[in-house]
Amino acid sequence: MLPDFRVRQRDYLLEIARAITQELHLDEVLARILRHAAELLAGQAGLVALRGEPGGWNVAAYHGIPAALIRYLDPVLAAVPDYEDAARFELPEVNRLLQHIAREVSLGLLTGVGLPLIVQNRVLGVIFIFRNYRGLFSPEDRLLLQSFADQAAIAVHNAQLYDQTSSQAARMDAILDSVADGILILQPDRTVERCNPAFARLIGRASDWIIGRKHNEIIRWGELSHGPTLEQAEAGGWPLTPTATLYVEGDLLRSDGSKVPVGVTYAPLLNQEGQLLNVIASVRDVSHFRQAEEMQSTFVSVISHELKTPVALIKGYVGTLRREDVRWDSKTVRDSLAVIEEEADHLAELIENLLDASRLEAGALSINATDLALPRLAERVAERYRTQTEKHQVVVDFPKDFPVVLADEQRINQVLLNLISNAVKYSPKGGEVRVAGQVRPEHVVVCVQDQGPGIPPSDIPHIFDRFYRAGETARSVKGAGLGLYLTRAILEAHGGSIWVDQKYTEGARICFSLPRPQ
Repeated sequence: MLPDFRVRQRDYLLEIARAITQELHLDEVLARILRHAAELLAGQAGLVALRGEPGGWNVAAYHGIPAALIRYLDPVLAAVPDYEDAARFELPEVNRLLQHIAREVSLGLLTGVGLPLIVQNRVLGVIFIFRNYRGLFSPEDRLLLQSFADQAAIAVHNAQLYDQTSSQAARMDAILDSVADGILILQPDRTVERCNPAFARLIGRASDWIIGRKHNEIIRWGELSHGPTLEQAEAGGWPLTPTATLYVEGDLLRSDGSKVPVGVTYAPLLNQEGQLLNVIASVRDVSHFRQAEEMQSTFVSVISHELKTPVALIKGYVGTLRREDVRWDSKTVRDSLAVIEEEADHLAELIENLLDASRLEAGALSINATDLALPRLAERVAERYRTQTEKHQVVVDFPKDFPVVLADEQRINQVLLNLISNAVKYSPKGGEVRVAGQVRPEHVVVCVQDQGPGIPPSDIPHIFDRFYRAGETARSVKGAGLGLYLTRAILEAHGGSIWVDQKYTEGARICFSLPRPQ
């Protein structure tokens, strides 16, 4: 029969093993190990030093030791050389350093006991307990300590793995939560295991409501435009390989009954035996792609019309003038040539706008800034339109002390032409078109206003977009929807901006700013 104290040691070891293996958080595990080790070895203080990857040591937990000593000890341990055989070279060196420090700081009154933490021949660290007496360990004591160290090493290893897993899971959570596309993780039976906030926002449901429901309860198609559904694909044997993705596109029904166009990519996750573990669904809102397609279709239609109209007119008038069976009087010839010239100018302007739009897309819209007197330039542009319309009064109103700005005259001329041309075109009944300037501390402002029907509020956020044409009158007015888009780009390239003055209610008023030179 074992002596009583041996029984107590055995029971104590079992209690320690149970306690430290029940805890998964590394800090708590180290604190328990250190507390139990101090009790087991009757020590006054102690620490746990862990070996880093790919090397270097640091104090991960300590008890009864001044923080100042730990700050001194950390760089000393960090400087321990890295060896492939850490048990043979690094552990003795760490133990020697700690023994030396124990003797130095206590003037030889303290000794230390080091218990190595090793799992599967891999050195994790060491438990070092400071004691104020020397003691010899019997074989039974050494066996007990070794058992404790083995249990402690397993607990530390498990806690490190748990921390790594938790860290990876947190990192994955952060990645999924930050992804702009909706993400669904499905179990093999198509139950939703996980979804990210982007998907919850997309369908208008809370994540808690989505998780645990079947795929077909969540992904409800109002209309399919491409590919089979997931259920149809699986019925046909999908997935046959680990890389077999499935793409479905259509209108997804939201919780409020509305529809949103989406593209869903399904990717299988298989184990080594080929069994399906999960299906990852990436859900992307394709509204802007559809809008771009519609815009492109509209653009092609508008440009085709805008190009054909002047070409047809030019060809028609030239063909008429070339008729040999008719002798035209000089007024008819002049009027015909004026129409040909006007349509040729319109054609040239359209082509130049298209080229500018291409340059802008390529980031090659050049600005050659010089000193520019805006009132004089505005007056020149206004005079051009005074000769072209009898229904409009084009008024230029600038203060006398209006400052000179640093700008590209040709480009700002293009801005004023676009704005005044729009004011004339979109106020077909006539009235006043006013070009007014204001001086502010850091920039100048120029506004062009008309007395037409104005811009509908729903169109205001979009009128500076490429190919966008506002209002009902757009159907009867020439244009490709590039003028205001280029105008905004030119002004932004100058460091300025452009906007619609929504306080003006007697027509449309568009203002732009340019910085004043310092």
